[in-house]
Amino acid sequence: MNTIGHLFRLTTFGESHGTAIGGVIDGCPSQLKLDFDFIENELNRRKTAQAETASQRCEPDAVEWLSGLFDGITLGTPIAFMVRNEDCNPSDYGALKDVYRPSHADFVYEQKYGLRDWRGGGRASARTTLPIVVAGAIAKQILKEKDIKVFAEIVYMGDAQQAQKEGDTVGGIVKGRVIGLPAGLGEPMFGKFSAELAYAMFSIPAVKGFEIGDGFALAKMKGSEANDAFVNKDGKITTLTNHSGGIQGGITNGNEVVFRVAFKPIPSISQPQQTVNKAGEPCEIAIQGRHDVCALPRAVVLVEALAAMVTVDEMMLANKL
Repeated sequence: MNTIGHLFRLTTFGESHGTAIGGVIDGCPSQLKLDFDFIENELNRRKTAQAETASQRCEPDAVEWLSGLFDGITLGTPIAFMVRNEDCNPSDYGALKDVYRPSHADFVYEQKYGLRDWRGGGRASARTTLPIVVAGAIAKQILKEKDIKVFAEIVYMGDAQQAQKEGDTVGGIVKGRVIGLPAGLGEPMFGKFSAELAYAMFSIPAVKGFEIGDGFALAKMKGSEANDAFVNKDGKITTLTNHSGGIQGGITNGNEVVFRVAFKPIPSISQPQQTVNKAGEPCEIAIQGRHDVCALPRAVVLVEALAAMVTVDEMMLANKL
């Protein structure tokens, strides 16, 4: 599964240190004039080397559009694009090719495929999330025509600067919001709006938790505290509170969709760690090279992109686009 979406679909390809990464977007409406400056700005939000605690890999991230556009306007046919990898340094990983890095995908990839691309994590690298940003930027432009907005922000992050001094990493939490959605999006059993959103968020590397509305805090409430009472406000039925996060019974109720995504610490740390090699022999490693201390600053735009893609897909399924 390298494809996400039902009607608005993205298929991605590429590895961290391969020739290029890219994607194919299918289901994009025709006659949409793309704002290429906006797409570039979105890509800049996830770029490396923009902070001391970010990976210092310097990629231009220049998009090459291969199909689906004419004079910058979508044709309704598949939009294919790619971004070349230009600042690869696989020698950083040569000493690790026969070693299983703790909490990385090295071991499981070999168990699944029988081999792995050890250069920068290959397909498991966060580098491969770039196509999501491109598709998300297009999805945001589609939603803009319906006055639907998607935002995300960091609500908690560990002390990245202190962790960097210690050769360590930190995680945190990103809060997302979708504003302006109509009621009635999502299915009652399988295909709930909340389930589709969770499915998308868990495709981001390092994500380990997801909640809608008050989420896990609802487990400690009474029903009288957690229920969202309905009211008639200026002729429109809405709720006094939004503990449900804009979704009830798996279907949007017209309120803001509010969710949070938890990111684990980046597993690449320069502190000595115990592990084993392919032969099962114990060994010690200290990971060097170019790595983020925390995923969150560059992941905010990914959360927005995937939320926008899910929203466009659900709007299409409900014949709202």
